Amino acid sequence: MRLPLIAPQDLTEEQKPLYENMRKGIASNFNAFKVEREDGALMGPWNPWLHEPGIGKAIWDLTLAMTANASLEDRVRQIVILVVGARFNAAYEMYAHIAVAEREGMSAERLATLVANLKPIDFAADESVAFDVSYALVRGGTLPEPLYRLSLATFGQHGTNELIYLVGLYSMVSTTLNGFNVPVPERE
Repeated sequence: MRLPLIAPQDLTEEQKPLYENMRKGIASNFNAFKVEREDGALMGPWNPWLHEPGIGKAIWDLTLAMTANASLEDRVRQIVILVVGARFNAAYEMYAHIAVAEREGMSAERLATLVANLKPIDFAADESVAFDVSYALVRGGTLPEPLYRLSLATFGQHGTNELIYLVGLYSMVSTTLNGFNVPVPERE
């Protein structure tokens, strides 16, 4: 870990409101995995965002907006996030979203296949499209036109936009996690 965790009593005046906002949002949206040390210090991507609260707040606001305005089913969202995490080999992201997917009933076989950067064979049509779009985007370049049209036919314009933004957001989260070498907490 390249940035020390910040205990609540060590937060600056600029960090305190962001910390409180993140704790509130984490409690309602990101509670399937460990996000906090015993003393209240935030782990995962939240710690690096606290170190730079001006930038961290903008990223956190985007995260909240993507969560609050979600129209894609969560099973589809988790596939997208796991495709991105696997591509970046972002350990904390995979740890966190495996926990979310497990809580929602995703099978161990499907999870193992996704984190191996492979496409499970048991996908529903919408899951397959979400995988293909995410897989193509995290490899760089323009999303192929036939795949874009298939996404439009499957999710509509708003859903396709959300899917693309979700890949971008979690690419940034993965880069943050990898850049700061954020560790995975022990599983309980």
